Amino acid sequence: MNIKNITPCLWFDNQAEEAAKFYTSVFENSRIDSIQRYGNEGFDIHGQQEGSVMTVSFYLNGQPFTALNGGPIFRFSEAISFQVFCESQEEVDYYWNRLSEDGEEGQCGWLKDKFGLFWQIVPSILPELIKDPLKAGRVTAAFLKMKKFDIKNLLKA
Repeated sequence: MNIKNITPCLWFDNQAEEAAKFYTSVFENSRIDSIQRYGNEGFDIHGQQEGSVMTVSFYLNGQPFTALNGGPIFRFSEAISFQVFCESQEEVDYYWNRLSEDGEEGQCGWLKDKFGLFWQIVPSILPELIKDPLKAGRVTAAFLKMKKFDIKNLLKA
């Protein structure tokens, strides 16, 4: 068996195209590939108006995604999130500000965007800092007090 890619499929009520446009505006090397529309076939099952957006195939930083307008049946939760590893405080600030706009800021680098999808904006250095048993406790204590990560304060810890 040869698996080509694993493509996350994100279930939206009716904002798949809007979400794909937003996400592709945030991340470099991103684009919308195609938009598929509902036909009249299967209306008794899907209940969507003919011609409305069914799915949007798009790429974020080269990673394929599918956005599906499936109705209000399912919602995102913290059980699934996307981690964005950042090399600098400027990157942390950029992704935090863009993705949390009209959303909700959480603790420890977590946020919920305006579509309800959860993200973790993480300094790339963090996994190394918490691997070191001499630093792990202090670093953990520092980041547990943070919403958006502050690299300078993590390094001080």
